[in-house]
Amino acid sequence: MLETIRVENISKTFTLSKKQMRIDKTNNKYKTAVDDLSFVAYRGEIYGLLGPNGAGKTTTLRCISTLIKPDKGDIFINDHSVINEPNIVRSKIGFLTSELKLEDFFTPNYLYDFFSKLHNIPSDVSNERKTKMFAKFGIDDFKEVKIAELSSGMKQKVQLVISIVHDPDIIIFDEPTNGLDVLTAKVVTDFLLELKAAGKTIIVSTHIFSLVEKICDRVGIILNGKLKLTDSVSNLIKDQTLEERFFALVETEGNI
Repeated sequence: MLETIRVENISKTFTLSKKQMRIDKTNNKYKTAVDDLSFVAYRGEIYGLLGPNGAGKTTTLRCISTLIKPDKGDIFINDHSVINEPNIVRSKIGFLTSELKLEDFFTPNYLYDFFSKLHNIPSDVSNERKTKMFAKFGIDDFKEVKIAELSSGMKQKVQLVISIVHDPDIIIFDEPTNGLDVLTAKVVTDFLLELKAAGKTIIVSTHIFSLVEKICDRVGIILNGKLKLTDSVSNLIKDQTLEERFFALVETEGNI
């Protein structure tokens, strides 16, 4: 298998505000969100990061996506370092996160064209992709509607389409079905499987067991910033459900 993502012993620590210290009920002003974490992902597979809220999944994805730098370690995208070659890495990945906020005043049509130009995509290629993606996700009827007037599900679909406007080979989704109705969630998960079939490398973070079992080839379980287990989904669910395996690990680690 062709290795496309390699995460090597990354760690990331944040300084907590006094308010956050009260929320976390701690006197420690530093929090290690990711702690010496390593894994690899291969071409044509969906790798899942499974863990509870606050486990370090989003921080890991933000490091992979060059939004923040790890304090220690490095990450390689097709052998390009996120620390030393961030611009090259950004050209090769698409990142969808709930933190992506589209400007309310603009329309899906305008935003798609805007981001296409940012990626220097020729207009004919951009228009062809836009026609295909807007049809697939039912955006056509809303393409001239301002973002502020769209439903949350439609906003999520527009965000998804814009995040892969440059047709990247590596796609990173943070909680891709979070907050979506069942119909929209199915459209998104079906699309992820289509991307996998096309040879894309996909990383998804989630806390939804059924999503991992449905779409992921391999999964890493992350707790308190550490990767506690990684294996193929088929191996993990041979004699028990993924949920049972997860909570057994959580109990062993003393998290419940």
